[in-house]
Amino acid sequence: QVQLVESGGGSVQDGGSLRLSCVASGRTDRRYAMGWFRQSPGKEREFVAAIGWSGASTRIGDVAKGRFSVSRDTGKNTIFLHMRNLKPEDPAMYYCGEALGGRPSEDFLEYNLWGPGVEVTVSS
Repeated sequence: QVQLVESGGGSVQDGGSLRLSCVASGRTDRRYAMGWFRQSPGKEREFVAAIGWSGASTRIGDVAKGRFSVSRDTGKNTIFLHMRNLKPEDPAMYYCGEALGGRPSEDFLEYNLWGPGVEVTVSS
């Protein structure tokens, strides 16, 4: 059974950086896009970034443009979210998802497998 597990969350100061990781366990070769979404209390889940199955294509959400990037290590079934210049509006639970297809998508309905999430907080 395939499982996704995020790591790397924590608390940083305003303007700081974090790198989140998401490992897909229980598989040997799955050619699916993966993505990052976030959700804070009282708000809908919003798209952060996604990457295609090969790593060649990416999509970055409006909340992340110019500050975050996404990458993947296909050999380790791992994707990363590189976050810099974190702001007070960035705290949330960050979730890793596996898409139904190979192309990166901004629509969370196109993802059918999710990790438990990892918390990010930003202090001023």
